[in-house]
Amino acid sequence: MRRSVLVGLAAAALVLLLAGFLWIRRGPGPTEVDVGRVTRQATFESTVSASGQIVATRYADVGASAFGRIVKLNVAEGDHVTQGQVVAEIDPVQARSDVAAAAAQVRALEAEERAAREQVQASQADRAASAARAVDAARTLDRTRDLWRQGLVTASQRDQAQADADAARAQLAAAGSAVARSRQLLDAADRRVVQAVAQQRRAQDVLNKTSIIAPIAGVVTSLPVRLGEMAVVGIQNAPGTTLMTISDLASINAEVKVAEADILQVKVGQPAGVTLEALPGRTFAGHVIEVGASALPVIGAGTAAREFRVVVRLEHPAPGLKPGLTCDAEILTSRRTNVLTVPLQAVVLRPGAAGGHQRAGVFVADHGTARFAPVTTGIIGGLDIEVSGVRDGTPVVTGPYQVLRELIDGASIRAKRQETS
Repeated sequence: MRRSVLVGLAAAALVLLLAGFLWIRRGPGPTEVDVGRVTRQATFESTVSASGQIVATRYADVGASAFGRIVKLNVAEGDHVTQGQVVAEIDPVQARSDVAAAAAQVRALEAEERAAREQVQASQADRAASAARAVDAARTLDRTRDLWRQGLVTASQRDQAQADADAARAQLAAAGSAVARSRQLLDAADRRVVQAVAQQRRAQDVLNKTSIIAPIAGVVTSLPVRLGEMAVVGIQNAPGTTLMTISDLASINAEVKVAEADILQVKVGQPAGVTLEALPGRTFAGHVIEVGASALPVIGAGTAAREFRVVVRLEHPAPGLKPGLTCDAEILTSRRTNVLTVPLQAVVLRPGAAGGHQRAGVFVADHGTARFAPVTTGIIGGLDIEVSGVRDGTPVVTGPYQVLRELIDGASIRAKRQETS
């Protein structure tokens, strides 16, 4: 009995050793993978998705050009306005006082200018009289000299005539200087009048700007101020008060933000479809009319990816669309016909020959063995990617992701489920 038990245990141990040896010789079992197929698509499209908001094609942020309290607000949000309409008014009392003071200054300086002009005329008349006296004195001197030579007058008479002539010439010179001085005074008076008129125009311009004029016709889409608030003028580093936004809603744009990974695919003229949360189930056709040349500013200190502004013109917007509505855009960046595609996750990178540059490829499921097949990739559409280098209908490994990361050429595989692209 004891002998038979020992024989049985020895036989069992021998069976276990043999099974272990066979298991080691056999190696690990095949890896379970997901398998899809290369599919031919008649039309294959690549799109870029982006989100943003509805904006008016043409709008104007109306700001304050004069400092003061808002004393009139002639519109409400949603009102239609015409170009040139007075939509608000800032307290004009101080500006009107400045205009009145400037006008009085102009009148005073104009009176001074008239007086200076009259002085010029008077000095010119004095110079003319002095010139006449000088001529008369010169003639008298000539006659007196002739008479002195004939002995008809005394030397003292001759000397008196000479003195009178000299005095007349001096008076003429003084009159000429007076004319020059009066002309200089007139020129200065003219310049003061010009300066005062310029100051009056400036004061009048400030007064005019207390009346806020609509620069375009449209709808008041934003009115952040209230009656009685203070309006300030913007300076170099501080923006002024924005009184309202007037939008021309005749045409509508969708302004979206496109990620930097996709922006190089977006071009002006590409078609797009725009959807709005406010109008579910409807898609508005449009096309790209503007692509930002630089990235939008990054808000916050995070390391988020950069985004670029892209504008899509809606071709047939629905009546009543309002600026500020959120929207999503699908921009068609490329369309191919009769192309082969595989699921995007099926494409992997593996080192080339002799450890060269990495090359793209797929693992073909070949009767339980994974065979690496290099492919050339094209556009990406949704969850699929265009490929060439494999045949239509070829089974390829599509996952799981962790398996594809470590899968090697010639590995034993077993499909756990089939996928179609």
